[in-house]
This record gives sequence, structure tokens and C-alpha cells, in this order.
Amino acid sequence: MATQYGQGYADWDGPGSQGAGGRRHRLPVALRAPIERRAWGELCYLLLSLPLGIAMFTYSVTMFSLGAGLLVTFLGIPVLAAALAGCRGFGMLERARARGLLGLEVAEPEPLSPKGRGAMAWMGAMLKSGTSWRHMLYTVLQFPWAVFSFTVGVTLWVNGWGMLTYPLWFWVFPAYVGQGGIQLYGDEAHHVYLDNPFEITVTALVGLLFTLATPWIVRGLTTVDRLLVHGLLGPSRLATRVVELESDRGVVVDTAAADLRRIERDLHDGAQARLVALAMDLGLAKEKLTEDPHAAARMVDEAHGEVKTALQELRDLARGIHPAVLTDRGLDAALSAVASRCTVPVRVEVDLPSRPAPAIEGIAYFTVSELLQNISKHAQASRATVDVWRVEDRLLLQVTDDGLGGADASAGSGLAGLAGRLDAVDGILVVDSPPGGPTRITAELPWRSA
Repeated sequence: MATQYGQGYADWDGPGSQGAGGRRHRLPVALRAPIERRAWGELCYLLLSLPLGIAMFTYSVTMFSLGAGLLVTFLGIPVLAAALAGCRGFGMLERARARGLLGLEVAEPEPLSPKGRGAMAWMGAMLKSGTSWRHMLYTVLQFPWAVFSFTVGVTLWVNGWGMLTYPLWFWVFPAYVGQGGIQLYGDEAHHVYLDNPFEITVTALVGLLFTLATPWIVRGLTTVDRLLVHGLLGPSRLATRVVELESDRGVVVDTAAADLRRIERDLHDGAQARLVALAMDLGLAKEKLTEDPHAAARMVDEAHGEVKTALQELRDLARGIHPAVLTDRGLDAALSAVASRCTVPVRVEVDLPSRPAPAIEGIAYFTVSELLQNISKHAQASRATVDVWRVEDRLLLQVTDDGLGGADASAGSGLAGLAGRLDAVDGILVVDSPPGGPTRITAELPWRSA
């Protein structure tokens, strides 16, 4: 959808003042962070990263070294293919782990497409797959980072909670270790222990600071893991673009088919039906011409009115397909003509250095036309404005009104279809319409010169 941005994540209890279900937290986010589910999920992710990283690194390095060494014989090819297949399996596990513990949703990468059947075709597709090599790269890069993040995360968590709870367990040292408390320094002559109430309190306060800071440090560490998983284990940018283009092509085809059905329906129910009735009236007038000339003249006069009406319907239909004023005089004149037919006063301002490509110009025209129709039908506004301008390689349209507001492109309305049409040409539709108004709808299209 063209009105949406950003990468999808699960709905964790974030830094806001409300949790899941709208429940308001009494503690500020800085104090409740160490006990939140998200913090413990991220800690579990770091704890599992080290053993899994060791397994993945050992597997990929061993199999790759073995396969590369055996390339002098035919055995190296199946070994390398098996190594890549195993890395893809690890990638599936890592995506599931990131989804469950980090709330990170990563789409499945593009599947293998062997050209043919049999083991040789499968091995060839595996070795040619950039996705498979990216999975192997992940198993290599993840291991050193897992060692670092595991060490930092576990050290901070253990020391933070250990010092925070020190007043509860410091008695273990004099009772079972034979010393006053935790030893800070010691040599043959001097020993420094944390054993008096002041030192125990300071230790607990330092532990509190560590405990409060650790979740945010761990979150920063897992941000790198998110980047690795999303960048190396998800679909490639090229594959994502291909999927988008295929989807956009489907939207374009569906839109063209819908427009053809609309034109056929308008012709059948409007001008065609009116012309059929006109032909019948003229036939009756012809029969009455000799018997009752006055009645025939009256029928011809009525038929003349029907002809004018049919011509007007055909003009409206042609304007809906592609208005002549747009082709002859450009967006400024065409949008002014559309604004003149709106039920509320509309100010139109077009500031373009030149005309865009006809396809982009047509999409811009019909976008503004549909938005102005929505204002006429639903907005209950007293005035509206249309602004068109160019910013670098983008054409921007903005339609505003002072109506009731509440427009929502995600509610399955006409705005959703309009957003889909814009998305088909790499356009964006942004709707800002709070209840009570005003409504500001901005459309962005790629600029292509005529």
C-alpha cells in the first residue's frame, strides 16, 4: 500500500505510556524496562545467539573448506551445494527466532528455481543463488558479533542484578567464605571488602544503575542483529522490486479492465440506449409525417433534444477517458476546468516548469478529479484548494478542504483504490484528515518529461 512506510515489527510494549490493550503503566519507561517482556526476549535472543552462532559458523566454515578443497574433483560441487542448503536451513531458524524474540517480521527469500529436474539442476540452482550465499555470509558474520554481544549482555545483566540484590546475599561471605564481603582489592598487606552498610548501599545503587541501563544497551546490540537478519536473510532488493512490479502490473491490468467495463456500461446504459430510443422516435415521426405533420414535427423536435443530450453524454464520456483540454493546454487548464464543475469554490495553482509525460499528466489529472468529486459528495466543505508543483524528480499534488474530515485510505474506500493506482507507477498517497477537518491529501508521482 502506498500510504504505508517502514519495516513491520510486532506490537511490543514500547516506550510509550500505554501497554498492550491500552493499559496505562504507572511506572515510567526507564524504571519498568528491566522487567518488560521485550527486554527479557532480547536477553534470551543474546543467550541463544552464542551456541547457535558456534554451530552455524562451524558448519559453514567446515563445509565450505571441505567443498572448496574437493573442487579439484567432482565431489566439491555437491558438498558446496549441501553447505548452502544447510545455511538456508539455519536462516529459516534465525528468521523464526528473530520473529519470536525480537518481534522482527522478515519475509521469506525467493525460492530456488532449478532449470530442469534432478540433482544436477538443484545443485546448479543452489550454487547460482545469491540468496544462498547471503545466508552463508550471515553464518560467518553472526558468530563474532554473537560472541561480543553475548559477553557484553550477560556481563551487564549478571553484574547489575548481582549488585542490586547484594544486600540480600552479602551474608554468604562472612558465613561461608570467611571474609566480610565482596573483595575490591587485596594483596599481602591490605584487603578491601564491601562489608559495611554504607558500602553495601552504594553497591546496590550502582547495581540499580547497571540494571536500568542494561536493557537499552542490549536493545542496541540486538539492533545490529535485526539489521543482519533483515539484510542477509530476507528477500533481496531485486526480488522485492520484481514482486512489487508484478503486483503493480496486476493493479494496472485490473484498473484498465475496470475502466473498459465502466465505459461499456456507460455506453450501453447511456448514449446507446438514448440513440436506440431516438431511432424509434424518428421512425414513428416518419410514419406520421403524411398523416399528422404537426405531431411529426413535435416528435422531431423531441428527437432533436435527445440528440443534444446524447452528444453531451458522449462528451462527458470522452472527457472521462482523456479530456481534450488536457492534451491541448496541459494540467493548469484541465484542472481549472475540473474545479469549475466542483460544488464548492476551488482555488487552483499549478507551478510547473514544463509539462510532464502524458501518462503522468493523465494520472495527475484523474487523481485531482477523483479527490474533487469526493469533496463534492462527502466533505461538506465550503472551499478547497489544489496545488501542483515539482520537487526535483517528483510531481506533487495537494488537495485540501475545510470539510468534516475523517477520510481514511485504509478503510477500503475510493482512496484505497486511488492509492493502488498511484503505487502502480511508484507514486505515494498521504492522507491527513483528522475528524472535524481540515483534510489534506498529498499525492506524489515520478516526474517524467514529455
